[in-house]
Amino acid sequence: MSDRSVVPIDQILPNKLPLVALMGRPIFPGIFTPIMIGNPADVKVVDEAVSGDALVGLVMLQNETENPSMPDLYKVGTAAKIVRKINLPDGGVNIFISTLKRFRVKKTLHMTAPIIGAVEYLEDEEDNTPEVKALTRALIAEMKQISENNPLFSEEMRLNMINIDHPGKIADFIASILNIDKTEQQKVLETLNVRKRMEQVLVFIKKEQELLRIQKRIQKEINEKIEKSQRDYFLREELKAIKTELGMTTDAKSSEYQRFREKIDAFKFEGEVKETVEQELEKFSLMEPNSAEFVVTRNYLDVIVSLPWNEPAAENFNLKNAWEILDADHYGLKDVKNRIAEYLAVRKLRNSVTGGSRSAGGSRASPAARTWNDGKGAGSIVCLAGPPGVGKTSIGRSIARALGKEFFRFSVGGMRDEAEIKGHRRTYIGAMPGKIIQGLKIVKTKDPVFMIDEIDKMGISYQGDPASALLEVLDPEQNYSFRDHYLDLPFDISRIFFIVTANTLDTIPVPLLDRMEIIEIPGYIDTEKLEIARRYLVPKSLEKNGLKRSQVRYTKDSLLHIANGYAREAGVRTFEKNLDKIHRKLAKQIIEEREKLPAGESGGNPAQAIDKKAVEKHLGKPIFPLDVLKKADRPGMSLGLAWTSMGGDTLVIEAVSSPGKGGLTMTGKMGDTMKESAAIAMTVARKAGVERYGVDPEWFEKNQIHLHIPEGATPKDGPSAGITMATALLSLFRGKSIAEELAMTGELSLTGQVLPIGGLKEKTIAARRNQVKDIIIPKQNLRDLDDIPDHVKKGIGFHPVERFDEVLALALPD
Repeated sequence: MSDRSVVPIDQILPNKLPLVALMGRPIFPGIFTPIMIGNPADVKVVDEAVSGDALVGLVMLQNETENPSMPDLYKVGTAAKIVRKINLPDGGVNIFISTLKRFRVKKTLHMTAPIIGAVEYLEDEEDNTPEVKALTRALIAEMKQISENNPLFSEEMRLNMINIDHPGKIADFIASILNIDKTEQQKVLETLNVRKRMEQVLVFIKKEQELLRIQKRIQKEINEKIEKSQRDYFLREELKAIKTELGMTTDAKSSEYQRFREKIDAFKFEGEVKETVEQELEKFSLMEPNSAEFVVTRNYLDVIVSLPWNEPAAENFNLKNAWEILDADHYGLKDVKNRIAEYLAVRKLRNSVTGGSRSAGGSRASPAARTWNDGKGAGSIVCLAGPPGVGKTSIGRSIARALGKEFFRFSVGGMRDEAEIKGHRRTYIGAMPGKIIQGLKIVKTKDPVFMIDEIDKMGISYQGDPASALLEVLDPEQNYSFRDHYLDLPFDISRIFFIVTANTLDTIPVPLLDRMEIIEIPGYIDTEKLEIARRYLVPKSLEKNGLKRSQVRYTKDSLLHIANGYAREAGVRTFEKNLDKIHRKLAKQIIEEREKLPAGESGGNPAQAIDKKAVEKHLGKPIFPLDVLKKADRPGMSLGLAWTSMGGDTLVIEAVSSPGKGGLTMTGKMGDTMKESAAIAMTVARKAGVERYGVDPEWFEKNQIHLHIPEGATPKDGPSAGITMATALLSLFRGKSIAEELAMTGELSLTGQVLPIGGLKEKTIAARRNQVKDIIIPKQNLRDLDDIPDHVKKGIGFHPVERFDEVLALALPD
């Protein structure tokens, strides 16, 4: 903050002034007022003026623009003295000015900021005539009338107006405080003849008086309507008392009131909840059933009495039974089941030390105390992350069944309105509570299992950010007093067991991700799909298509053939679709055979044996035939491993050379990160080719190298294909194919270091599906091998490496 002492204002005014452009209204002479300056150019002008004589010229903009020049300004302005300057945190300044005199810009000395003009100072004309004196009295009298009826005119304004001794200044002061257009104010500023100026201002006063008369009339009409509604209210109250005396209170409204009254009394509300609900109930009792507000209040009370305000019964689940339910509903997923069992064990242990109870309407206990006493702590929200079709939603149902709790599911995929989570305010027509309150209203219990599907697919729009709205919902430190916009009351949702699902964690905001316990569900290999199909998918599909188990019999090879040839994705959704397709064809075949029989004969139901041949008959040729497995069997090719939201996948890298001017061409819809990784791979491979294998450096100048990743319509990105691309390039330079049934993954640095990658489990599953026998991985990823089940690793050799030289020794041995 800076402050400058006051300099006498009767000093000689300079012939040239730095000009400050005013965005709002013009400022008249003889006024002391603050001004906010935000434009950096104007701030600079103020700083220079304060360091000098503290004088500036204030000129209003004709057309508002960010970088004004002299043609954008009016010619007439006001000279002002900067009395005090205060620096603001945002870089702007607040200045207190004392305005001195009108001026006109004669000549522009500097056209753009800082604008400097040569000025001439303007004197008032015809300021001491009888007409001016009469106009002065008229102005003061008219303004007194306005100020007496307008609370916006302060006592200080009235005193200033009376004590001004110059007619021109009186007109200026009144013009500055009237609510008139800024262009009209500028005209007053430019009028030097005092009589004409006062006549202009008098016209403005008359217009203001007319507006005040209209305002009074409108206010009177409103007051009359209010008085009528109050009279109607008192009459209704009298009528209500008469009906009560005569025993005539059996209308529908009274019965609804009685129903609300009984339920509200049973909840035993406290504090804010009790006060608000009682007010709404009283308002409901006084309303006419035909009014629109009556329906709004009735719906609001209906929501309140439908919610589970009372404390739920203590949890009483058995961990062994929970494990058996998870085993019965899902095959494999041992790591996932262990994580869920550990979480349930902690939940049961903490519930065993829960003490006390709370009445409806919440408690004033601190969040920390509430977290311990309620058996809630970190990890009370579980996030199941994995590719589509691996059973995330069904695991949520199994958890609810294991706990013996109600289950409610809703999806937030594509949601762009935060009101879907936190509800609409009651002021809107058709307002509803959000999904959380709606779910509690449906399940009728305070501690259900809530599943929020597709949390990674929420969007942002002008209607808000649903992900930000979920921050409060999923935070144990806040959700004990969650406020839905519709309900507008604190409601404890901390007892809800939240389970959210996602295909990828990359699109989930970090603050939201931080509130969740992440459990990753990997994809399935073919042997796991075989067991899942045998235990779950085949019986389910048979029942869905009207077939009996005795009518269809699958061989082990046929199910494996479906898994490898038609449904090679991470999940089992496509597998189930193919089973449905087979069973529909069998159902059609059975009905056609029955219709051929004579009337009265039903025929037998011989079991249909489904082998490989039958599978191809019903489903057509395999989509992924074994003879077209992805292979790197030519020079310039290598096999990499990738991770996507659909699970792991194998990636073929292709490189070819042709005579040309040299350089590297990249295709295959690579992202920016992958292109950078390819450039590093080219540099490392070229260096290794020249120094280690004796490739002629001139060869690179005479040959154009083309690096391509097939499936060009699919976007690809990430650095984990670095060693794969470098190996493909070196295979091209040497004219030698890489080792058979070998895949690799790892980021490559410019110095040849192999850096760690993510998604090793999914990549290993993809390699197994592609019948890969050896995988080169970064040495820093050895710790991730412990997370991969033994049956997935079986038959695959893992080769940890630290440098690219080790990759070459394995992939391109001398």
